[in-house]
Amino acid sequence: MSTAPELFNLSGHVAVITGGGRGIGEGIATAFSEAGAAVVVAARRTEEIEAVAASIRANGGQAIAVTTDVLDDDAVEALAQAAVDEFGGLTDWVNNAGGSAMKVPAMELPRDEWDRTLALNLTAVYVGCLTAARHMKPGSSIINITSGAGSGPVPGSVHYGASKAGTNSITWTLSAEFAPDIRVNAVAPGAIPTEIMLKAIGHDESELDEVLEKWNIPMGRLGTPQDIGAACLYLSSDAASWVTGEILRVGGGAKPR
Repeated sequence: MSTAPELFNLSGHVAVITGGGRGIGEGIATAFSEAGAAVVVAARRTEEIEAVAASIRANGGQAIAVTTDVLDDDAVEALAQAAVDEFGGLTDWVNNAGGSAMKVPAMELPRDEWDRTLALNLTAVYVGCLTAARHMKPGSSIINITSGAGSGPVPGSVHYGASKAGTNSITWTLSAEFAPDIRVNAVAPGAIPTEIMLKAIGHDESELDEVLEKWNIPMGRLGTPQDIGAACLYLSSDAASWVTGEILRVGGGAKPR
């Protein structure tokens, strides 16, 4: 039987993190590297992902940056192949790229924002899951970053909520279809003051106290990318070897919104 430290050790893992150049994605990539995984950091902004990969390497980890537009199926396939070519395999894939900075009533939502949000937050997750699965061996893990907006009403976010409800459904369905070889789970972050979240709610970094009060978080603080990285680390590790089809809420006790 493995010890607790052994259960959380990701040595020998190869993880792809989309949207990995900043915020939550950077937190996930860093956590995986610190646990021993080789990391492939992916996003559209080359400068950002190269900085994250360089930081990981400077701290003794293994990492490469692969510029990727997750809306391009061929680019997603190339991303998976890059992981295999560089590190000899693919064991973990985190669909983190996504979001929407627009929060408006449904009657005012531009149709192109609906289409863009569904393409980025839902279709790209579906493509990422299938692409990863084609390259994975038994014992691998896929994690989708979802939101509490996918499980309840959030006025002003009909497009975002619908996309995340779809992400939840993808997670549940693929966890059954891919079992027992590949586990598929999701993490639903609460209030993490990333650039895109602050823009969506109309605040900036100087107003974090106001955000904390507005969200009424029982744990008394906003979340951090490391909080989400730790949750993803658990779900990818052997500690969660009997966990699939689950949506892990990481929100400090606050109700989803």
